Amino acid sequence: QVQVAESGGGLVQAGGSLRLSCVVSGRTFDSYATGWFRQAPGKEREFVAAISWGGDMTYYADSDSVKGRFTISRDNAKNTVYLQMNDLKPEDTAVYYCAGSGDYVPTSLLKSPPGYVYWGQGTQVTVSS
Repeated sequence: QVQVAESGGGLVQAGGSLRLSCVVSGRTFDSYATGWFRQAPGKEREFVAAISWGGDMTYYADSDSVKGRFTISRDNAKNTVYLQMNDLKPEDTAVYYCAGSGDYVPTSLLKSPPGYVYWGQGTQVTVSS
């Protein structure tokens, strides 16, 4: 089993920054990739970013919603994946979830919730205008 726990959320003013952390523990060698998703009230859970186990491949949402502002990275020595969020906007307000994939996930599913098996409880990010 793989356990996932997020931290680092909070309240920040527009234009500010936050760094979310995701500790992945347990049988981490089973987890091919780690992703970040977010869900705002009344909206579907949407993909934000993902990173391969080795950290050599990163993926971001296709839309321009986070490009250039969010950066995903990982420190395998600490079993931790980070999401650095800069120039935050009120529309970034959501619960942010970290998720671990199974042994292998095709690229076509890396950007969708069904590609992930292990989920954290989420951490709230609120951006005030």
